[in-house]
Amino acid sequence: MVIMASFFRCVTAAAVLLVLIVTTSEAGNFKAGDWIAAHATFYGDSTGLDDDMGGACGYKNMQAIGFGCNTAALSTPLFDNGKACGGCFEIRCTGSKYCLPGASSVTVTGTNLCPPNYEKNPDKYEGGWCNPPRLHFDMSMPSWLSIGQYEGGIIPVMYRRVPCQRSGGVKFKFSGNAYWLLVYLLNVGGPGDADGVWVKGDNTDWIAMSRNFGAAWQAFSNLGGMGLAFKIQAHSSDDTIICNAVADASWSAGVTYQAAINFDS
Repeated sequence: MVIMASFFRCVTAAAVLLVLIVTTSEAGNFKAGDWIAAHATFYGDSTGLDDDMGGACGYKNMQAIGFGCNTAALSTPLFDNGKACGGCFEIRCTGSKYCLPGASSVTVTGTNLCPPNYEKNPDKYEGGWCNPPRLHFDMSMPSWLSIGQYEGGIIPVMYRRVPCQRSGGVKFKFSGNAYWLLVYLLNVGGPGDADGVWVKGDNTDWIAMSRNFGAAWQAFSNLGGMGLAFKIQAHSSDDTIICNAVADASWSAGVTYQAAINFDS
């Protein structure tokens, strides 16, 4: 009863965010993919909003950044060294007595890594569900309970990549300093992910940033006192967008700036 009450509180709190997680079949050049077989478990507390849900991607406060409680940690092949951070996956339970009767599917955002445990043999149901090469989703409890029954623990699923529907432009959370800019990409629509990021100051050419980890990108250049623009190359499609005038010359670390455009706008 406590679990279900927390689940409904999560759904109620996230109601205003539903527009962010509803999927369509196409956004920009990114289209929904084919259905692929996998498995799913759940982790975290019953709210699905714990900051630990975004650790390997660098996300915090799932509600504030628009992901709500529909998130998942991805096994190594799905996580792809952080390239899947921010991507959206539609998941449905299939072929199990533990599928929730009447449930259709749920769309989650990839926000974390489900690490392997080589001491456990998943073929013997000992654990190790995320051991490569397994395709596995360790979902937040509320998202898992929307397609599976609690006593099942692990269920077979079908999944596909789908476009992320976000509200407004891409967000850039600044950290670091004038000589080392660290930026977390948030609220990325369409493919939801990034394979390359560039920054341009008022007095510079485009500077290639490198992935620090997950959704965090860094540039080792003196960018203090300059307005900044960004270019993002998606990982899961051929889309590239240029976000002009993201931050003015007075930008500072600890502030989140929002562009006027997104992949799906």
